[in-house]
Amino acid sequence: MTVVAAFMYRDGVRVREVAITDKVDCVHEKSEFVWIGIADPTAAELRTLQQTYALHPLAVEDAFKAHQLPKVDVYGDQLFVVARTAYLEGDTIAYGETAVFVGHSHIISVRHGSMRAHTGLRTDLEATPTLLAHGVDYILHAILDFISDGYLPMVETIELEVLEMERRAIDNFLGRAEISRIFALRRELMRFQRILVPMGEVASKFVRLELPCIDKESRPYFNDVHDHVRRVQMIVDDLREVLTSVFEFSTLLEQQRTGGITRQLAAWAAILAVPTAIAGIYGMNFENMPELKTQFGYFVVLGVIASACSGLFLWFRHTKWL
Repeated sequence: MTVVAAFMYRDGVRVREVAITDKVDCVHEKSEFVWIGIADPTAAELRTLQQTYALHPLAVEDAFKAHQLPKVDVYGDQLFVVARTAYLEGDTIAYGETAVFVGHSHIISVRHGSMRAHTGLRTDLEATPTLLAHGVDYILHAILDFISDGYLPMVETIELEVLEMERRAIDNFLGRAEISRIFALRRELMRFQRILVPMGEVASKFVRLELPCIDKESRPYFNDVHDHVRRVQMIVDDLREVLTSVFEFSTLLEQQRTGGITRQLAAWAAILAVPTAIAGIYGMNFENMPELKTQFGYFVVLGVIASACSGLFLWFRHTKWL
């Protein structure tokens, strides 16, 4: 897939389709611009866009390689923005990349590996011409907001799994597979945090700094993106703490249960030591043992054994060893 959509807009309304070789330059009218969306482009297509819209070669190279952390670069009167998408793929978090070239009268989005196309976003924006007429900075905000909004459902899915794991840890021992899953989730969340921190910095720059193609009126919109990213960051931090707590709590419970079993074994060993000791003494078969001639000696010994064992059993029950 290459060019997904390429249209010219005027006053928030789609005017016509454009080719990537068409140069549209509306220097004096902010509401007239070109929005081009491409996915997994070839090097030739990016070179064509570079020549048409005077894109910086370093930015083009970054957009083609698609191995960048979120960032904002300024090249003369143009911006180059990189954002990272994230989605759940089975039990792991998969990542994509969206690079955006922003000029006064053009915005070009380049997607790599993202499962969520911008088709729905474009349709929603076209349904509100008054907002779309604000220009390329508003579209840039919409793209970043679209990407950051995709983080929350993914994190909420992980949160449900973590809470279920926490509930099971209270009732049962965690097995090897569950412990492995805890460490796998922690690794996934740590990787995700390496994306969230620079994404928050990107949104913050649009709020604090004066950048080309970004009007002051659009800054509050980017502040909304920053709030979304920060909210996800807080959830991820909490999830990492919960995962650590689940593992430590499970280990503590296992030690407590093991200690209880050890105490029970020790208590039964102490109880059984009484008849064992008495039987051992009488098993020595010495001739001069006065108890051997006693008429009721056998029953007395049995009574002593029973009394001693009963007393030890009741004492261990009282001390909650049994």
